[in-house]
Amino acid sequence: MEARIYRPSKSAMTSGRGKTKAWILEFVKPGAHRSADPVMGWTSIDDTSGQVRLEFDTQDEAVEYAQREGMTFRVEESRERKRLVKTYSENFAFDRKQPWTH
Repeated sequence: MEARIYRPSKSAMTSGRGKTKAWILEFVKPGAHRSADPVMGWTSIDDTSGQVRLEFDTQDEAVEYAQREGMTFRVEESRERKRLVKTYSENFAFDRKQPWTH
């Protein structure tokens, strides 16, 4: 069984970073058959192991679990976002790089 280990990114709907601290191990089956339900339009899959998500505190714990269970896995490193730190007074600085127009 193949697994994917990653750290989830923040939700686009909020500015908070909730639920982004834990590492997730989820099972991946590339050859799983998907089909659309004709009445409801839902997508179903013949393999339910794709619904299982295990949470770990650290990446090492997730890797250790996958190795102990004999799984093949890949680790997707998370990218930290760049923060532009500036103060409110920098909006009115004399040497401002962008023109300030209204």
